[in-house]
Parts: sequence; C-alpha cells; structure tokens
Amino acid sequence: MSDVNLIPILPAAHIALTAIVVLLLDLLLRDREKNLLAWISLLGLGLCSAEAVLLWGSREGAFGDTILLDNFALFFTQIFIAAAALTILSSVHYVRQTRIYEGEYYALILFATCGMVLMAAANDLIVFFLGLETMSVAVYVLTGMWRSNSRSSEAAMKYFLMGAFATGFLLYGIALIYGATGSTNLNSISAYLIEPSGDWPLYLIGGALLLLVGFAFKVGAVPFHFWVPDVYEGAPTPVTGFMSVAVKTAAFAAWARILMHKLAPLDGDWVFPLWVITIGTMTFGNLLAIAQKSVKRMLAYSSIAHAGYLLIPLVVGEEWGGLPLVFYSAAYMLMTAGAFAVLASLHETNDPHENFSDFAGLGFRRPFLAAAMGIFMLSLAGFPPLAGFVGKFYVFRGAVMAGHLNLAIIGVLNSLLSVIYYLRVIVAMYMEEGGAEAKSFRQSPYLYVAVALALAGTLLLGVLPSTTLEWSRLAFSSLE
Repeated sequence: MSDVNLIPILPAAHIALTAIVVLLLDLLLRDREKNLLAWISLLGLGLCSAEAVLLWGSREGAFGDTILLDNFALFFTQIFIAAAALTILSSVHYVRQTRIYEGEYYALILFATCGMVLMAAANDLIVFFLGLETMSVAVYVLTGMWRSNSRSSEAAMKYFLMGAFATGFLLYGIALIYGATGSTNLNSISAYLIEPSGDWPLYLIGGALLLLVGFAFKVGAVPFHFWVPDVYEGAPTPVTGFMSVAVKTAAFAAWARILMHKLAPLDGDWVFPLWVITIGTMTFGNLLAIAQKSVKRMLAYSSIAHAGYLLIPLVVGEEWGGLPLVFYSAAYMLMTAGAFAVLASLHETNDPHENFSDFAGLGFRRPFLAAAMGIFMLSLAGFPPLAGFVGKFYVFRGAVMAGHLNLAIIGVLNSLLSVIYYLRVIVAMYMEEGGAEAKSFRQSPYLYVAVALALAGTLLLGVLPSTTLEWSRLAFSSLE
C-alpha cells in the first residue's frame, strides 16, 4: 500500500488541533486565566503561518489530489490566518465585556479558519463542500454567541436559514455536474470540458449556474444580498469583521479555483449573468450605504459593494483577472478588518447601533484610533497611496485590458460614489464636536495592536506593493 501524503492537510489539521487544545484548556483554566486562550490561539495561527511560508513554492496533493496545496492555497491560507488573528486580538476585551464564552468563541474562529483553508485547497467539489460547511456552521454559532442580545440571536437565525438556502443551490449544482461528468474531482471535470465532444448537456450548464448562485449568496452579491445588513449589524462586531473579510475571501478563493479556472470552458454560459450581478452589486451596495446612519450597517453595505469589485476579475477571466483578485483580497482583508477593529472599541457594547454621531470628536479624544479609521476609510474609497487604491487600479486595469471598458468605467464611478459615505466618518471624527451622548472608546492594548497591524499592512501594500503583487502573481499562476 502506498504511503499517504499528509503534507497538504498540515495547515488545516494544525488549526483544528489548536482549536481542540483551546476547548480542553477552557475546562481547566479559572475565569481570570482565560485570556491565555487567546494567546494559545494566536500561537497556533502563528505556527501555521510559518508552515505556509516553509511550504511556499511546493505543490503537494493528497487523497487522490482531492486536496491540493499550491501557492494559491498557501497565499489565501495566510490571508485567513491574518484575518483570524486580527479578529482574536480585537475580541479579547470585547468577549469579556459582553460575557461571551471565551473558549468556545476562540475555538469556533479556529474551526472556521480550518474550513476556509480546506476551501482554498479543495481540488474536489466534495472537499470544497466539507470545508464550506465547516466554516459556515462555526460562523453561524459565532453570530449568535452574544446570548443576552436578541439581535445577535435573530442574526444567527437569519444567517443559518439563508446559508442553508445557498447550500441547497450548491449541492444541486454539484450533483448536476457529477451527473454530467461522472466525477467531482476538478481535474477530471476540467479534462471532460477540454475534450471536443460537441455540445455539453444542459444539466452541466445548469449545474455551473447553480454553483454561481450559491457562491453569490455566500459573498452577498445582488440580488442575493438581503441577509447581509441585518446579519452584520446583529452579530458581535469582531465576528462581523471576520465574516466580512475571511468568509467572503474564502468564497472568492473557491470561486476562482472552481469556476474561474477549472470550469473556464463554460464561461460563455455564466459570464453574462455574472456581469449583470457585478454591476448590480457595486451600484446597489454603494447607493444603500450612503443612506445609512449606522457605521456598522454602512460597512455591511460597503462589503456588498466590494464584493462587486472582487467580481470584476471573475468576469474578466484568468489572464487579466487572476492577479487583481488575489491582491485585492489581501488588501480588502487588511483595511476592512482594521475598520471593524476600531468599531469594536466602542465602549457601550449593549447598544447595537454605532452611529456616525458616536464618532463625533474622536480625532481629539482618541487621535490614534481616529487617524487609523480615517486611513481605513480612505483606503476603502480607493485613495492613493493606500492598499485599496492599488487593488482597485489593478482590478480596473485588468477589465480594460480584457476588453471590458464599460465594466471598468462603472467600477470607477461606483468607487467615486463610495467617497460620499466614507468621508462622512472622517468628517464626524474631525469636524464635529462630541456631545454628552457620544460614546467613549475603551483602551484595550490587544485591540490597539490589531489596529496597528492592519494599519501597517494597509500602508505597506499601498506604498510598496511590488512584493505582494509578485506573490499574488505566483499564487494564481500555480493553478493548473
């Protein structure tokens, strides 16, 4: 019997093992010692990140190449690890104040991250589905962990129901593709599509379209976005940040490997519907964000708009869309995670609304947090020389080079439209006085570390993007 290669599952297994250790220690540690669980979680993530660095450049397959550890999977693994680490740092004080059970909370973040790693490395539709459900179930529970807040419970129920609905589309799509090709392995499916066998069965095209719908639900694309604002607003703020960056990025990673790469021969059937979805997602997200009074809800609609920007490379195709998709995923993770970390520092966590008025005068009361929030807002809007500008530049450039000038123009106009609501936060922080009702911001050293790390990454990817761009190119080019 041949030896089983376990190297491809090392990152996911390491994260899962860390989660189990956290759960066991949660039973043994006294309440005042449970801050240690956050550090154990961060240590496990750090070791997993080191593994990913050491494995960079390798290409390892396991279990009949159903799991494939290549540069693409490793790059996105680093994004997931960074998002999880920033979420944990943002949560240390938050979970204490809201009386969320720490052991379960950190373990669920780790299990969700494990599922994301499997999604990025999946070379089989069944493995992809297992990773997706591992991630989804963990995030459903995380959304409802603030048990004393009815909005959190409501958000968890909505997320679960909508997630189950999306799962149905994905499962039917997988079943139809299996029925047409006789395999769930992406290599076998790709080989079937390359063969000149005349017209493909209609149910194969239907399966690809059902996958498209399922993915659109997961990333919150229009018209499958209606769950996003309520779920993001009701969930604990660090969890909202985690959903906004890590869950969305994991879905895009899987989307890129499955539809953009392996099912590329079918793009004539799904590119036009995706083109319509992309325009609707960008435009609707930005227009609705302008009307919001809650910063948290505004960021929810903003995440819908950014899903639209990330959809552009999928419409464009592999040649001009691969690098922008990978780079913008990293940039989006940093600037959005940083913005939610600042939002998590709101003192009165019993109030689910973080309004623009709550940021009034923050520039004078908490200069560092205000400066960081300002930079995150400018980066999300696409101002140079920040990560968001570089990411959007390559996204729109790729669209132009691929002949989608109209899509690039609509994207630029939407980016200009987003300036309206991002600048509202900056205006409130520096040009409005904080009244007696304005919330104070607590000083948590862990949270400040999270904000500082996200800020450094946002600036670095904007000022010196060449290294990350090269890593992004190597990551996407590793797909075979």
